[in-house]
Formats: sequence, C-alpha cells, structure tokens
Amino acid sequence: MSIKKRWPPEESRRAAVEAARALLIEAGPQAVTLKAVAARIGRTHANVLHHFGSAAELQKALATHLAATVCESIGDAARATRAGIGSPRQVVDLTFDAFDHEGGGALASWMLLSGNDSALDPIVETIHHLVDDLHPQEQAHGATRTMHEITRALVLLALGDALIGERLANSLGLPREGVRERAEGMLTDAYIASGLLKADGDTD
Repeated sequence: MSIKKRWPPEESRRAAVEAARALLIEAGPQAVTLKAVAARIGRTHANVLHHFGSAAELQKALATHLAATVCESIGDAARATRAGIGSPRQVVDLTFDAFDHEGGGALASWMLLSGNDSALDPIVETIHHLVDDLHPQEQAHGATRTMHEITRALVLLALGDALIGERLANSLGLPREGVRERAEGMLTDAYIASGLLKADGDTD
C-alpha cells in the first residue's frame, strides 16, 4: 500500500494553482474545478477543498497568480522600454497574450458569468500598482490619470480581442493583428508624451 507524501500547506496550494492554470490554458475556465485540479496533482477533492474552501476561492487564487505573473512580465517589458532596450510592442504583445494564450480573458468572462466578479479584483489591483510603479515621475507631475487611462484602454483592448477578436476580424474582413498595431501606436504616443521615448526623427 503506497502512502502519498504529505505536502506543506503552501506547497499544496501552489501545486493546485499551477494545475488550475494548466487546465485553464488547455481546456478553458469551465475545466477549472476542484475535482479536476485534485486529479491533476494526485490529491483528493477533500484535500484541495481544505486548502481553498470552495471552487470560487480556487478561481480567485488563480486570478491572483495570473495577475502577479502576467504583470511581472509586462512590467519587465515596460522597464526595458524605459531603459531603451525594449519597445512598446513588447508590452502590447505580453498584455494581449496574457488575456488570450494565457487564459486571462476566458477566466475573466467566466468569473463574471458565474457571479464571482470579486475574483477579478487581484488582476485590477495588480495592474494599478504596476502602473504606479512604472510611472512615478508622472505621479509627481500630476499626469497619473493619463497613464491610468492608457493602461485601462490597453487592458480593455486585450480583453476584447481575446474574447471576440478573431470572430470580429473575420466578420469584418480585417486582419486581427491590426488591434495590436493600434494599441502599439497608442502606447508609443503615451511614452513619447511622457518623455520615455523620443519621436521618430527627434535627435535631441
């Protein structure tokens, strides 16, 4: 008779959240259940329930994990742009990919439809803190609102594209990539206005 290794609580939670993220990417948000996560990590349903209390809390923990990892990647790209070794397009692609390929858009829509919209709070709060961290000089000059508006627009574009971007582009006969190009232009203009980038042809 085999005896399963007893995991520390934090290790169990981490393994469950990572399994939930894998299920989200592979099969969509409807696949993120306590039973499926338990099976993925070789634990019992009761064990996973013990660590999270409910499926809604597991989904919220997943949203928190996605927010932290996604925003860390976006933040690295944004800081690279400020240092002159990155580009606004990298920030755009990471944001769009987070909501599309990484499942953030599907998770957001599922949370809203299931009435668990509080699970989106970690994503919103993390993005908010990321903007404040990336643009301290804008806060000092009273232009924080502008960067917040740019961030909101970027996130909404990425979320909308993840949910209906492909179908809408096909229906209108437009290339789907065009939305990312518009977002890149918007972010580039914002960076130029804030002094983070120089305009084309500007040698000062």
